[in-house]
Amino acid sequence: MIFALFAILAIYIVNISLLIYGFFKVKKYQKKDLKPQTSFTIIVPFRNEEENLPKLLNSFSTLNYPTDLFEVILVDDNSKEKFQVSNFAFHISQINNIRVSNSPKKDAITTAMLRVKTNWVITTDADCLVPENWLLTFDNYIQENKVSMLAGAVTYECGDSFLHHFQQLDLTSLQGATIGSFGLNKGFMCNGANFAYTKSLFESLNGFTGNETIASGDDVFLLQKAIEKFPNEVHYLKAQEAIVTTKPTESWKALFHQRVRWAAKTSSYKSNYGKFMGLVVFFGNLSFVIAFLLLLFQILNYPFFVLFAFLKFMVDFVLLSKTNQFLKNTRLKSFLLSSLFYPFFSTSVALYSLFGSYEWKDRRFMK
Repeated sequence: MIFALFAILAIYIVNISLLIYGFFKVKKYQKKDLKPQTSFTIIVPFRNEEENLPKLLNSFSTLNYPTDLFEVILVDDNSKEKFQVSNFAFHISQINNIRVSNSPKKDAITTAMLRVKTNWVITTDADCLVPENWLLTFDNYIQENKVSMLAGAVTYECGDSFLHHFQQLDLTSLQGATIGSFGLNKGFMCNGANFAYTKSLFESLNGFTGNETIASGDDVFLLQKAIEKFPNEVHYLKAQEAIVTTKPTESWKALFHQRVRWAAKTSSYKSNYGKFMGLVVFFGNLSFVIAFLLLLFQILNYPFFVLFAFLKFMVDFVLLSKTNQFLKNTRLKSFLLSSLFYPFFSTSVALYSLFGSYEWKDRRFMK
């Protein structure tokens, strides 16, 4: 049993180390202050976001980008109250979502694409804030590189609670794995809160055709389809001036359902590497849980457990700390406590996602 646990740990350490190597292979990008040329349509699907939308729109109003080169489409997914759009210097329109599948967000983006007149679209979420050089950084990268799709980073604006710190570390690990996989030329993950692609690419991929039955995944499934057909035209934008900030959930229940929603789509990945890494992370965390239980029942000696935990925590810490330097460059808070709790949380999420339902935007979805 001890040999099996350490064999799983060795596989975990090797693959996380490869992600760390991949993370460094993706070079940081700094905008060159090129004259803006790219036209963007910002698509924002929303449902009952009357508190968050004004803040997002205000962040759009401070963008360091010509207002004639971008417009905003808000897609209302059956909100309880009609959102009243204020006047802004940029063009903004609000449309209703046309539901045709089991995925409200995919439907919202598809609905908006019928109105898009620009070359590029960029999606974000209603509870986000964008930095002033967001579009300018995307534009400069597009001008300098032959790309049709760009994935960007997302981070949390956290308070001082353990719940917030736990989510920050969790999201940081996902961002690190995302960047690392791109560095290994095996990108399989991205975040729809900071995701850009050309309208022509979306159309050539037939949009979300093929995964309409899965409620989430508007980002990763489109990314994986694009990488399969046009691998050289899909890049990661590792630029601090293009990092989007979002809000953490405010309850453990909401966090659990959110992570179940994210995990539920893993088995439907087209990327074999994505499926493989999902298994590596799952068994890496499950082995920690088993080792802890064996310690409680005095089957595993304390020194073996300490060594096991130390090796796992160290490789996790390197990926987290390097990613954190890129995202926020702040002190990693509650790392030890979060690291002890995370394997139990992650294993529970993974197992529940295999058969359980989850709540999202006041709706219940089955896997």
